[in-house]
Amino acid sequence: MVRVLYVTGWCRSGTTLLGNLLGECGGVVHVGELRYLWTNGILGRGTNALCGCGLDVASCPLWKGVVARVAGDDPGWHAERAVRLQQAALRTRHTGRRLAEARGARAGHPAVSALAALYAAIAEESGARLIVDTGKFPAEAAALCGAPGVDARVLHVVRDPRATAESWRRAKEYIPAMGAARSTAYWTGFNLASERIARAFPRRCLRLRYEDFTADPRGSLARVMAHAGLDGDPPVGADGRADLGVNHTVTGNPDRLRRGAVRIREDDAWTRTQPAPARLVATALALPLLARYRYPLVPAAAHQGRRAPDTRSPRREGAA
Repeated sequence: MVRVLYVTGWCRSGTTLLGNLLGECGGVVHVGELRYLWTNGILGRGTNALCGCGLDVASCPLWKGVVARVAGDDPGWHAERAVRLQQAALRTRHTGRRLAEARGARAGHPAVSALAALYAAIAEESGARLIVDTGKFPAEAAALCGAPGVDARVLHVVRDPRATAESWRRAKEYIPAMGAARSTAYWTGFNLASERIARAFPRRCLRLRYEDFTADPRGSLARVMAHAGLDGDPPVGADGRADLGVNHTVTGNPDRLRRGAVRIREDDAWTRTQPAPARLVATALALPLLARYRYPLVPAAAHQGRRAPDTRSPRREGAA
């Protein structure tokens, strides 16, 4: 049985850093956004083909071994097939269908067994006892809850939609910019789909707010580790300082390539730099979910120059 911690939610929410921190635990491999292994790493059609180790994905010993296990002598053909299956069954719109399969209400899609086989190959090649995938596609998380040979846990990470919209306003190395309306529409859709998974499988799901993670990195990471079945001390100090080594992320936020000493703290510059029209758009589109995730209508730091951290524990999905 392959154990997977799948991170869902919307981008620019600290999931890359969280995944790399978990990757510092013994027996854990953080694969980044595994969905893009085939598009970026093998077919070379994406925005970046670098592994987190600094080599091209196709040249990295770990990924060469994984691809050989699942694709044999024709990785190009296999990659094309994998991409077709992803498009046919693992987009956010497919979350409901994958949940129905996971609950045994309908036959499984071939995309699910293909994904399970890929995780099995990663576990065999890396020797890891836990694979962390920060792909953030709710349909993949839903599929894993019923995938053969997979023991899945889901981590739903949420960040203030105004913050993610401001982060998307600027291009970041190989990732293009995105407007506030589009970013917040994705934020809403991805989070609502993630909630569907939590309602279907409450014991498999944990919700973590970015703001709570940055306010208490060590405590938050300890809770995530317990949820994923990991023991030992979190690889971050009480002061939020950590040391990052080499990882094998296939893609994700460019910060995944960072190594060495880091300090985890909230990035609240958005409260001072975000244009008022963009903030109004993001607030309006996300309004139905702001209170649910404990975000104020008007960010306090916009008036006070700083945000008071919310030190309450991250909630387990399905709780009151």
